[in-house]
Amino acid sequence: MVTLLKYNIKPETELAVIEEKERNISDTNYRVNEMIRVPEVRLIGPNGENLGVVTIQEALRISRDAEKDLVEVAPNSDPPVCRVMDFGKFLYEKTKKEREARKAQTKIELKEIRLRPKTNEHHRSFKTRDARRWLNDGIKVRVTVRFRGREIDYPELALEDLKEIASELADVSTIESLPAMEGRVMSMVLAPAKQSKKKQEASVQPSEEKVVEQE
Repeated sequence: MVTLLKYNIKPETELAVIEEKERNISDTNYRVNEMIRVPEVRLIGPNGENLGVVTIQEALRISRDAEKDLVEVAPNSDPPVCRVMDFGKFLYEKTKKEREARKAQTKIELKEIRLRPKTNEHHRSFKTRDARRWLNDGIKVRVTVRFRGREIDYPELALEDLKEIASELADVSTIESLPAMEGRVMSMVLAPAKQSKKKQEASVQPSEEKVVEQE
């Protein structure tokens, strides 16, 4: 493998390449201190400075003088790249950042209630009650109406059901996706209403393109 210096890459560019390689190495692949068994390494000092190519003995001496560890961060480079750092602190901060990143990710949940055209009001009330509970918990709800047989010829029945459900839940939701046909199913998606906004009246009248059955 050809070294970076052969192409006269600037030190700051070289460091950026090394840092990118570091991010691609898992914790279990790091070799530390005497575990590094190569004659020479390209060394990054304790303050992030590029110290160039030095013998492994010199690199270990520098790390000991700094009271830190010598960590191989780019083993596939020629020569391998090592950094002087507090390895325990590095792993702790790395784990902490990964944990915070997972917490920061917004987990989007989607529940579903299923109906038939003109489901009786008593049965629909149970479904609507579930939807209200989920919406209050911050969960989106997909409302679907599935057609059987010749029911597909009367999409207005399903549309009326969806309109009534959206109206009943207008105080806790907003319409994220208007009613649309997919095969033999018409569905819409309700999202939890933001507390900062005033309650809005639901309007679910879809455009003609969205209620036309797709083949």
